[in-house]
Amino acid sequence: MRPMKLLITGGSGLLGSKVAEIALARGDEVFSGYAHNLPEYGRAVKFDLLDEMSISELVGQIEPEVIIHSAALTDVDRCEREKELAYKMNVEGTRALAKAAEKSASFMIYVSTDYVFDGNRGMYCEDDRTDPVSYYGLSKLKGEQFCTGCIARTCVIYGSRPASGKVNFALWLLNSLKSGKPVRVVTDQFITPTLNTNLAAMVLEVADRRLAGIYHLAGATRISRYDFARLMADVFDLDSSLIIPSRMADLKWDAKRPMDSSLATYKADRALMEKPLSVEVALKTLKDEISKNGVR
Repeated sequence: MRPMKLLITGGSGLLGSKVAEIALARGDEVFSGYAHNLPEYGRAVKFDLLDEMSISELVGQIEPEVIIHSAALTDVDRCEREKELAYKMNVEGTRALAKAAEKSASFMIYVSTDYVFDGNRGMYCEDDRTDPVSYYGLSKLKGEQFCTGCIARTCVIYGSRPASGKVNFALWLLNSLKSGKPVRVVTDQFITPTLNTNLAAMVLEVADRRLAGIYHLAGATRISRYDFARLMADVFDLDSSLIIPSRMADLKWDAKRPMDSSLATYKADRALMEKPLSVEVALKTLKDEISKNGVR
């Protein structure tokens, strides 16, 4: 496979940084777009979803073969409170990037979310009806309409290192349990948690092969957040009694969350060499990565 020229938006994020790391290691030319946090991998380039002119100029200057668009306003509650900002970033920003991508003949991969579904039944396939219950989900769904390349929906990304100055669900849980701190985790929200290393490998295969259409790129296992947390405690030999079962109704969220937004990954499993990982395999990989990186 010959090297590619990639532009990754959200290059310091949980997915973007891992895509950049893997792509660089295999010899790709990587431009990592960022807004606030300097990316660890790739050539750092400023990227502002609110500035259509700068988006057009940046893509025109780089002329990437593939754009992986992972930048977004992902704070679900903030999107509910600040709908205008969410629209500008997640809808208008995506429209501007898609327009620039078309002009430069770049293949665009738009990273979307399980939150485009209402969560009433779970294990959603790519062609199932979308009906978001939060403004975040709605804004990401509206962004999908501009992508003529690949729409890659994923679910609860986690990884072995903090990204963009934030810890993900897995690291938050592990840090809490290691320090003996009790944590509340909901029993009534079902997900298909996705290791960023697995997701990045799948996204890069989509990029290599220019696979167009909608793909659910997520973990292969449907599980409640609570059971995911307990399984993680078992894998890392931590005290699972610190994990206190809770319910979504007990939490004071501004935005409603889907109860079961798990994604069916049959299409990706059939189409890709890089398969969606089961939660057991993914957590073993996570443990190996943390051990190797010396993450505390």
